[in-house]
Amino acid sequence: MHREFFQMGVLVALSAGAGWIGWSGHVLLLPVAAAFPMLWSLARTRLHAAVISAAYFLAASRGLPQGVANFYSSDIWPGLLLWLVASSAFVAVYAVLWTDRKGWLKPLRYMAACFVMAVPPFGILGWAHPITAAGVLFPGWGWWGLAVMAAGLVVMTTPYRPAAAMTLTALWLWCAAEWTPPILPTSWTGVDLEMGASLGREFDLKRQQELIDVARAQPPGTTVVLPESALGFWTPTVGRVWQRALTDTGITAIAGAAIVDSQGYDNVLVKLSADGSQVLYRERMPVPGSMWQPWRAWIGDQGGARAHFFANPVIDIGNQRVAPLICYEQLLVWPFLQSALHRPDAIVAVGNGWWTAGTAIIDIQRASSEAWARLYDLPLVISFNI
Repeated sequence: MHREFFQMGVLVALSAGAGWIGWSGHVLLLPVAAAFPMLWSLARTRLHAAVISAAYFLAASRGLPQGVANFYSSDIWPGLLLWLVASSAFVAVYAVLWTDRKGWLKPLRYMAACFVMAVPPFGILGWAHPITAAGVLFPGWGWWGLAVMAAGLVVMTTPYRPAAAMTLTALWLWCAAEWTPPILPTSWTGVDLEMGASLGREFDLKRQQELIDVARAQPPGTTVVLPESALGFWTPTVGRVWQRALTDTGITAIAGAAIVDSQGYDNVLVKLSADGSQVLYRERMPVPGSMWQPWRAWIGDQGGARAHFFANPVIDIGNQRVAPLICYEQLLVWPFLQSALHRPDAIVAVGNGWWTAGTAIIDIQRASSEAWARLYDLPLVISFNI
C-alpha cells in the first residue's frame, strides 16, 4: 500500500512538473509537456488518472488565479474557484477515457482524448495541449509534423514509451541547437504597448492620437499591427479620424476594437488606411467567463462577447492571406489548425494582457504562437499591451 502511494505521488509530482515547465513561457520547453501521456498511461486506477491529469493542467494554468484577481481587482479566491472549474473539462475527459486494458485500447483512448480536447466543445478549455510542441520538434514539417507528433504522443502511452521518449528527447536537443524564431513578414511590424488597463477603456481623441502617432512613426509602406482592444469601441468617427491621419503616409494599421450592439459585442480586428477602414476579423473564441457568457442567453439576458467558432479563419490584407489569433485563441489548438487548412501566408497574434501581471500568461501565448508559426514555417507578427 505504501509503495503504491509513493508511486502515485511520484507520478503526480512529475505530471505537475511537466505542466509547470512545459508551459513556463519558453517555447523550447514546450516538448516537456509530451511527458504527460506517459504519466497518464502509468496510472493504476481511474482516480489516479484524474489526479495526474489535474496536476498537469493546474500546473500549466497556474497563472489563472492571479490573472482573474488582477482583472476584477479582487482577492485570489474567485480566481482559485475559476481555476478549478476550468480544469474540470480536461480532468473529466482524461479520467473518463482512461482504461486499464492492455494492448492498443489505451493508446486509442488517449488519441480520442487528444482530439476531444482540441475541438469544441471541450476544446474551448483545451489549454496546455501537448500537440503544440510539434512546432519545436518538427519545424517546417506542417501537417506531417503534426501527424508525427500525434503518433509520438500515442506511442508514449504504450510499452514502447522508452523508445518514443528517447527519440523525442533527441529531436528536442537537436532542434534546440538549431532553433531560429519566426521571421516578420516583409514590411510588417508588430507594436507592443505599455498602456495597462486604460487601453480599450480610454478611447477619446487624445488616445486615438497617441495610437496614430505610434503608427505614423513607422516607415512609409509599413503594415503596423496594434494590440487587441487598442481602438476601444469601433465607430465610423474613429475610422474617419484614422483615415485622415494616414493620408499620404502609405501606412496600413491593423488594430483591435469592439463592435457593440443591443445583443452583445464582437471582439474584432480592423484595417485602417488612407483608403478607409474595414472590419477584417471577428474573434472565434473569446475568453470564457469574462468575455464569452453563453448562459446569459439561456436566462433571457443579453451581453457578453459573441463566439464565431468556425468563421473567418483567414483574412486578406493586401496580397497576404493571414491567420488571425486574438488573445485566448493562442492558447487553443483548433483556431490555428482551422486557419492552417486555408494555407495562410503569415500569422498575426494580438492580445491585451495588462491583467496578466505577475504571471507567465503572455509568455505562454507568445511561445504557443511561435510554435505554430515554426511548424508551418510561417512569418509571425505579435502585438501585446501590458
